[in-house]
Amino acid sequence: MKHLRGLRVVGENVAVIQSIASKAWLFALIAAAATAGAAQAESTPARAERSGGIWKAAVPPKPMRGEFGSLDPLGVAAGARIKADCSLNWVDPDDGKLYCFASGTSLEFFLEQPQTHLERARAGWRKMTAAGE
Repeated sequence: MKHLRGLRVVGENVAVIQSIASKAWLFALIAAAATAGAAQAESTPARAERSGGIWKAAVPPKPMRGEFGSLDPLGVAAGARIKADCSLNWVDPDDGKLYCFASGTSLEFFLEQPQTHLERARAGWRKMTAAGE
């Protein structure tokens, strides 16, 4: 167990305040911890770069058309038609195709395993188009 000036650390993220001379000291400690955590966090563009794709979020100057009729690939994989305006998109570095996302959460999740999600989306798209939806 670590002891830091009146602060007893009881685990990785839990602390028990024993006695603190000043509230300002506590706020400074919390701010320092938050700053250190933010510096270690990986941004979405950094994760996209690491995965080999091109990530960007911008309002397109003219309408863009992505694969799957500009529907969100995760929605297509689940059999749902979730429209995306392509302001959040990813370009596959292997084939140069554009994929549009309805939300940042969808893009984040997709980037964890892009090829796996694309395979599922392609299978879902085949089912959708075969059913005439």
